[in-house]
Amino acid sequence: MSFIRTYTKPKVFGVTVLAALVLGALAGYVAKTAEQEWLTTTLGHIGDVFTSLLQFTVIPLVFTAIVVGITSLRRLGTNRAARLGGKTLLWFAITSLIAVLIGLAIALVFQPGSGVRVEPSQSAVERLSARDPGSWSTLLETLIPSNLFTAFTEGEVLQVVFISVLVGFAAYALGERATPFVTLTRSVFDLIQKIVGWIVLLAPIGVFGLIGTAFATYGNSFVRPLFSLIAAVYGGSLLVLFVVYPLLLRFVGRVSPVTFFAKAWTAIQFAFVSRSSGATLPLSRQTAANLGVDPDYASFAVPLGTTTKMDGCAAVYPAIATVFIANLFGVELGIWQYVAIVAVAVFGALATAGTTGWFTMLTLTLGAVNMPPEVIATGVAVVYAIDPILDMVRTATNVTGQITVPVLVARGEGLIDDEVLNSPSEPPLLSGPREPVPA
Repeated sequence: MSFIRTYTKPKVFGVTVLAALVLGALAGYVAKTAEQEWLTTTLGHIGDVFTSLLQFTVIPLVFTAIVVGITSLRRLGTNRAARLGGKTLLWFAITSLIAVLIGLAIALVFQPGSGVRVEPSQSAVERLSARDPGSWSTLLETLIPSNLFTAFTEGEVLQVVFISVLVGFAAYALGERATPFVTLTRSVFDLIQKIVGWIVLLAPIGVFGLIGTAFATYGNSFVRPLFSLIAAVYGGSLLVLFVVYPLLLRFVGRVSPVTFFAKAWTAIQFAFVSRSSGATLPLSRQTAANLGVDPDYASFAVPLGTTTKMDGCAAVYPAIATVFIANLFGVELGIWQYVAIVAVAVFGALATAGTTGWFTMLTLTLGAVNMPPEVIATGVAVVYAIDPILDMVRTATNVTGQITVPVLVARGEGLIDDEVLNSPSEPPLLSGPREPVPA
C-alpha cells in the first residue's frame, strides 16, 4: 500500500511518465534499427490497449458530465446560467481567434514545408481519402442523430454532445421531477471517473507503448523531413500555452500563472501523454474547482469545453498544417484564404469533437481554402505519419484552454473562491471527485 501511495503522488507519477516516454522512444528506436518485428508488434499492442481503455470511457463520461453540469447550474439561477453560457462561448471564440492568429503568424514567418519532398505510401493516401472529409454540410447533417442509441454505440461524439445538452436542459426545466434521473446520472458520472482513475495509473505503460510504436513505425524517415512542421506546431502551441493563457489569467482572471500551473500541471501532463481531452475531463474539472471556480459552473464549462474548446487541434494546428501542405505542393494562398482559415478556427470548433477531430478540422480548413481533393488526400497522408507526435502538444493546449476559460469567466461573475484558489492543495490524480457537485 505504501508503494501505491507513493506512486500516485503527482510528482512521482510525473517522473514515472517521463521515464516511460524516454524508454519507449529507446525501445522503438531499437525495434526500428534492429528490425525487431516482435518488439514493434508488442509496443503496438500495449499502445492500442491503453488507447482503447481511454476511448471506451469517453462517450459515457461526456454524456454524464454535460448533463450533470447543466443541471448543477440551477442553484445559480436561470438568468445567471444563461449569462455564464454566453460568456463561456464568447471566451471560447476569443481564445480560438488568438490561437489561430498565432498559428498563422508562425507559419508565415517560418514557412514550414518549403523545400520539403515527402511521398506518403499510396495505401495511406487511399485509406485517408476514403474517410469523410470535414465540411459544414456534413457537420450539420451529423449533428442530430436519427437514432438515439446508435449515437452512443457508434461513438458519434458530436451527436452525444447534442443529446447531452438537450437532456441536460430538459432535466433543468423539469426541476424536482427530474431529481431521480439527475441523481442516477451523477452516480454514473462518479463511477466513470473512478474507472478513468484506474486507467490513468496505467499511463506510464500506455505511453511506453504509444511512443515506442511511433518511433518503431516511422523512425527518422518521416520525422526528419517533417521537422519544420513539428517545430512550428510545438512552437505555436507552447506560445499559446505558456504566454497567451498566463497573460489572460494574470490580467483578466487575476490569477497567478504560477498557482494555475502548479494546480493544473497533472491534468496538462496527462493530456500530453494520453492525447485525449475526454479522458482528462475528470482531472480538468477537479483542477478548475481547485482553482476556486464554483463547482457547479466548473461542472458545466469544463465538459462543454472538452468537446468544443480545442485551441490546439482546431486553431494552431490546422492553420500551420494548411500552410505546410500549401508549401509542400507549391500552392499559393491569398488573403481571403487566410481569412477563411481564421473563420473556420473560430466557428468550426464543434468539428473537433471526437477522437478524429483533428482530421475533420484539417480537411474542413483545407476545403475552405479550395485545395484540390488530390492535394488534400496526399497532404493529410503526409502529416498523418507524425500525428501522434503532434497530438500530444495539441491535446495539452486544448486542456489548458478548457481550464483557463472557466477561470476567466468565473472571475468576471464573482464565482471564484480566492481562499480555495490560494490553498496549497495537491493536484488531483484522478482518484475520483474530491468535492461533490451540489444537486
